Amino acid sequence: MNTSVPNMTKSEAETSTPILEMRNITKTFPGVKALSNVTFQVAKGEIHSLCGENGAGKSTLMKVLSGVYPFGDYSGDIVFNGAVQKFKGISDSEEVGIAIIYQELALVPEMTVYENIFLGNEIKTNGFMVDWNETIKRASAALKKVKLDVNPATKIKDLGVGKQQLVEIAKALNKNVKVLILDEPTAALNEDDSKNLLNLMRDLRKNGITCIIISHKLKEVVEIADSVTILRDGQTVCTLSAKKGEVSEHDLIKHMVGREIDNIYPKRDRKGADEVVLEVRNWNAYDPNLGRNVLKNMNFNIKKGEIVGFAGLMGAGRTELAKSLFGNPDGYKITGEMLVKKQKANFTHPQHAIAAGLAYVSEDRKGNGLILIQDIKQNITLANLWEIANQMGVVNGNAEVKIANEYRTSINIKTPSVEQRVSNLSGGNQQKVSIAKWLFTKPSVLILDEPTRGIDVGAKFEIYTLMNKLIAQGMSIIMISSELPEVLGMSDRVYVVSEGRITGELPIEKATQENIMKLATS
Repeated sequence: MNTSVPNMTKSEAETSTPILEMRNITKTFPGVKALSNVTFQVAKGEIHSLCGENGAGKSTLMKVLSGVYPFGDYSGDIVFNGAVQKFKGISDSEEVGIAIIYQELALVPEMTVYENIFLGNEIKTNGFMVDWNETIKRASAALKKVKLDVNPATKIKDLGVGKQQLVEIAKALNKNVKVLILDEPTAALNEDDSKNLLNLMRDLRKNGITCIIISHKLKEVVEIADSVTILRDGQTVCTLSAKKGEVSEHDLIKHMVGREIDNIYPKRDRKGADEVVLEVRNWNAYDPNLGRNVLKNMNFNIKKGEIVGFAGLMGAGRTELAKSLFGNPDGYKITGEMLVKKQKANFTHPQHAIAAGLAYVSEDRKGNGLILIQDIKQNITLANLWEIANQMGVVNGNAEVKIANEYRTSINIKTPSVEQRVSNLSGGNQQKVSIAKWLFTKPSVLILDEPTRGIDVGAKFEIYTLMNKLIAQGMSIIMISSELPEVLGMSDRVYVVSEGRITGELPIEKATQENIMKLATS
C-alpha cells in the first residue's frame, strides 16, 4: 500500500513527520495538578511555539520532556523518533538529542566562552587531561554555526546578554542536538539581538534542527512559528498551523485567556494633572566601578495621578535612574536636586525613600524583587514590617496573613494559600506579589521597572488594569519599559533616555514609535 502524499516535496514530507509526541502527560504537585492529559506533537524540522498564560503548564511540560522531572514523576508517554523514552535525568534527554535553554542562562561568568561550551563535556587526551587546543578549535567552529564573532577566550561576564544567549545555543549544538527548546529566549534581549536570534532559528530549521520556543511575545510567535500549541490551566487547548493561516495575535490571545481581549491596554480618562509630586533637577550619577557618569544632567517631573513612561534602549540609564532616586543602593556619586512634594530630599538608603513615599519594583523580580524561598505573606509584608509588628519588633502573624489575603484578593494573585512559596508561583503571579509588597508601603510614587517582562498577555492586562486603578486613586507611576507599544498604550507623557541623558519629552498625542526611536538613538 502506497501511503506517500502526492506532489509533496522532500522538505514538506520531513516537516509532516513527528519527531516528538507527548501523549496524555499528567504531572501533579502537592495539592495542584500542573498538567492534565496534555498531548503535544512536533513535526521534524519545524519551529513550534508553545504558548499560554503563566501557570498554564508550559515550563512544566518542557521539564518533563527534558528529564528534569524524571520518568515515574508523571504519567503518560514521551515518544521521540518513534521510540518511547523514559528519561531519568537531563543527561538522558541530551543523549538522544534534546537540549533546553532556560531564560536564566546556565553559564559561568568567570569562565571563558570555550570553557562554557564544553563544560561537563570536556575533550580529553589520555583519558584525563583536557585537550585545550582541540577545545578552542571546536569552540570556534561552534561559534561560527551561531554566527557569533567573538574570541573564544573571552570571559562570559564580558559579553552582552544577546551574545551569551548565542553561546548557550552553541553549547547545545555542540551536543548534536536534534530538538532545541528555548524558554523565553528574547525576554531580556533588545530588538536587534532578538532579530538575530530569530534569524538563527530560521537557519537551524534549514539545517533540519527542530525548535520549540516558549514566548510571551506574540508578535515574534506570529513571525517565526510554523505551528503553535496553546495550553490553558494545564490542558491542551489546540494546535494552530501558520500554513493554514490560523496563527494571528488575536487568535492566540483568545485561545490563551479563553475570552476576547480587543485591546490589551484598558481605557482610562487621561486628565491633565497639575500637582507636581516629584521633581528632579540637573541630576548626575557617577559610577565609581565604571569610572564614568551613568546619568547626565537629567531634568523631569512627575505629577499626581499620571503614568509617565521612560523609554530608551537597553543600557540607556533608565534603571540606573530609578535606583539613584530610590536611596541609591548601588553607591553612585550623585549631584543635583530632588524635590518630593516640593520638599528637598536626599535619600542615602532605600528606607529613606520608602518613608518619603517612593517605591521601586525591580526589573529583576527573582534576583532583587522577591525572596523565592519564603512564602507569599512574608514577601508582601517585607518592606513594611513595622506596620504589623509590636513595639518589641515582633511580627503579628495573624495581621500578616490578613494583609496578604487582602492583596491576594484585590490584585488577583492566583494561589491556593498565602503560605505557598513564591518560587512555586508563575511569573505573572510573582510579579503581582512584588507589586503588592510595595503597595503595602502605601507609596505616592510607584516606580515600575519593566513591569510586564516575561509574563503572559492575561497577566499583563491585569497589571495594566491595576495601574489604572492606582492612578485613579491619586498615585503617580513611573513606568520604565523596553516595549514601545506598552509605553504608548499606558503613558500620559513619555521621557526618552539615551546614553544617560533625557533627549526628549513627548505628550502622548505626539508620541509614536518612530519619534521615540529617533530620540532614543540621538
